[in-house]
Amino acid sequence: MNFIHLSEQLNVYLMIGALLFAIGIFGFLKHRTLVGMLISGELILAGASLNFMAFGHFRAADPITGQAFTLFIIGIAAAEAAIALSIMIAVYRNYRSIETRDLKEMEG
Repeated sequence: MNFIHLSEQLNVYLMIGALLFAIGIFGFLKHRTLVGMLISGELILAGASLNFMAFGHFRAADPITGQAFTLFIIGIAAAEAAIALSIMIAVYRNYRSIETRDLKEMEG
C-alpha cells in the first residue's frame, strides 16, 4: 500500500488528529510552564481542526463546512495565543517567573 492510497482514507486523518489531540492533552497536564501549556493547547486545537477538515472532505455534502470550522478554530487559536502571551508577560513582570508552581498567590 503506497502513500497515495493511504491518503485517501478517512481513518488515517482521524488517527493523526486523535494523536495530536492526545499529545496536546498529555502536554497540557505535564508541562509546568505557561509557554508549554500554550503550545499544548495549540496542539489540541490543531488536532480538532484536522478532524473537522477530514470529516468535511470525506463525509459532508459540502466540503466548505469543514474548512469554515477550521478557519474559525484558527482565528480562535490566534486570539488565544495573543491574549495568553500578553498575560504571560504581565505575570513575568510581577513574579519574575513563568513556572506554574511559583504562582501560588493567584490561587483562589
